[in-house]
Amino acid sequence: MRSLDWIILCGTLMFIVVYGVWKGRGSKNMKSYVLSNNDMKWYTITISIMATQASAITFLSTPGQAYVDGMRFVQFYLGLPIAMIILSVTAVPLYHKLKVYTAYEFLENRLDLKTRILAATLFLMQRGLAAGLTIYAPSIILSMLLGWNIYWTNLIIGVLVIIYTTSGGAKAVGWTQFQQMIIISLGMFGAFYMILYLMPDNVSVLDSIKVAGKMGKLNAIDFSFDLNNRYSFWSGLLGGLFLQLSYFGTDQSQVQRYLTGESVKQSRLGLLINGIVKIPMQFSILFIGAMLFVFYQFSSPPLFFNPVEETKIIQSIHGPDYSALQDKFKLVQAEKKDDVFNLIDAMHKDDKVKVENIQSKLDVSESKIASLRNGAKSLIKKNDSKSDTNDTNYIFLNFVLNFLPVGLIGLVLAAIFSASMSSTSSEINSLASTTVIDLYKRLFKKDASEKHYVFISKSATVFWGIIAILFAQFANKMGSLIEAVNILGSLFYGTILGIFLIAFYLRKASGTATFYSAIISEIIVVFCFIFTGISFLWYNVIGCMLVILLALIIDYFFLKKQLT
Repeated sequence: MRSLDWIILCGTLMFIVVYGVWKGRGSKNMKSYVLSNNDMKWYTITISIMATQASAITFLSTPGQAYVDGMRFVQFYLGLPIAMIILSVTAVPLYHKLKVYTAYEFLENRLDLKTRILAATLFLMQRGLAAGLTIYAPSIILSMLLGWNIYWTNLIIGVLVIIYTTSGGAKAVGWTQFQQMIIISLGMFGAFYMILYLMPDNVSVLDSIKVAGKMGKLNAIDFSFDLNNRYSFWSGLLGGLFLQLSYFGTDQSQVQRYLTGESVKQSRLGLLINGIVKIPMQFSILFIGAMLFVFYQFSSPPLFFNPVEETKIIQSIHGPDYSALQDKFKLVQAEKKDDVFNLIDAMHKDDKVKVENIQSKLDVSESKIASLRNGAKSLIKKNDSKSDTNDTNYIFLNFVLNFLPVGLIGLVLAAIFSASMSSTSSEINSLASTTVIDLYKRLFKKDASEKHYVFISKSATVFWGIIAILFAQFANKMGSLIEAVNILGSLFYGTILGIFLIAFYLRKASGTATFYSAIISEIIVVFCFIFTGISFLWYNVIGCMLVILLALIIDYFFLKKQLT
């Protein structure tokens, strides 16, 4: 990191905080603080929705995910466009008609108070923990760059977000996200351009794409049906549909974004454009990871991508053993580099037999590399049982810090920080809104002044910011961040969606039956997570279907019989 990089990074962070405080000034009542006076246009809503979902985890961990596992993660989003259409037809006009501040207000009108409180509480649990992950992601950067204790780094990042979110509420969140997405787009485009630019002169863009395909990194679609297969066409289309319906239709961090729209039309457009743009955007980020994998076939990557852990093991008593693994790793990488060049030559000559033979050799090399990396992880764990041996989140950072030119490093890091701040600000803003509207105002103090509720909302924002910071301290134990945040959501989203579907469509279902069925379903989902190998995307289907089915059974066999 040179002076120019630090100027760009620090200047961006200060601009976001100051701009957020300035744009959010004048929020004196709850409508202004929570809903930005319903003055947002569709393009601001679209960007706000995308920025809320696309945290630093997306830009930090997703390229690493593609590097390790290929592009099949894109299937996670296949149900998104369908979900956007359904919500635009059903949820958006209903929420606007009822003039609600949170999605959970609707549940009391349709079902009862305890079901509203349950759904709001499930949201607070899930989103409060997820906010910690979005803070932790950029903390990796500073702790790695500066050698700071990551606990202090989490605190600094969290406090920056708390300052402008507390000051300006929804308006500060919405307008800063507009600026943040511009920074994010520039940073990621710059990184992608440099990956292609730094490829060997005799390797074209088309060659790189073909190599990625031959080495299994463009495996975007898998039509096999297997409940234990984490990412497939069916888990993405069906499980993803339920997850996206719940996330965009019942999660206050997203609902609040389109509740700020000035009309039903503007909110609908915001959702629909998001449904059109999101999959290509996610595909592009994964494609960066696939191209990064190809780049590292020609420029030898480290044996372990986390430089902090690598330094620790090298300086330990296990250093000689680790160095021996590094030497073997470099030999395999050198052989593989020659094989990749031969593969490109064979593809140019359309020699299919030679291509297949080289692919087999590359598969063997990849197995050797995987074995060496596992050996390195075992040594790291042996040296320090508390070490983080999942380095997926460091793969993209390794390229940024070691290969990008001065200035562009600062821009890419600014993009990652911007993504984190935009997502975290939405999350703690929605957590505060739900806490005040659904719990404090409904259960404790119903008739206070607007000034009082705004003060409590700001206090709740600070509270949830602190909770997010505390959870961030444990995020390094959760593996790939992009998977961790979606697994965490899937533990709750299916149950919440089931509650809302009952409220929307099953007019005869009672609040009591829905309440107990939701509790039972949530217990079953957690059981599946702990004791089975079922892919997390299916938790959304299981939780949702169980809530609906159990509510119907409880209503018919227990509650109605009691009444008769």
